[in-house]
Amino acid sequence: MGLTMREHVAYGLATTQWETAHTFKPVREAFWLSENWRRQNLRYFPYYGRGYVQLTWQRNYEQYSGIFGIDLVANLDRALEHSIALFVLAHGMKLGIFTGRRLEQYIWMGNVDFINARRVINGRDRAEDIALLAERHLERL
Repeated sequence: MGLTMREHVAYGLATTQWETAHTFKPVREAFWLSENWRRQNLRYFPYYGRGYVQLTWQRNYEQYSGIFGIDLVANLDRALEHSIALFVLAHGMKLGIFTGRRLEQYIWMGNVDFINARRVINGRDRAEDIALLAERHLERL
């Protein structure tokens, strides 16, 4: 996807770490709770978050169905497959699919803004926490 800077990779790892509750595995949103809880509490049920970045809403499942040429709407849990979840993470961050903002708006050669990079995924929700994770991953890369 062209996200080749170490800082891009570090932010992708931090996002994955946060969005998967530190499991680094594609997960269902609120995986520690029941399907009944999701049905009662998530307004976008059954199109709740799945994967590394919690793909949500029917329109997003439809969009990625078209990209992959597979029907994710008919089989929502396919978004939990590693190859699909990884593509959604990279593709969504690169092209601004989730919020209209691209990772490269915040991280480019000579500029690294891990805090505002959160806008690519989910506004500024927990931006400082995720930025700290990204810094730690960057140190290890």
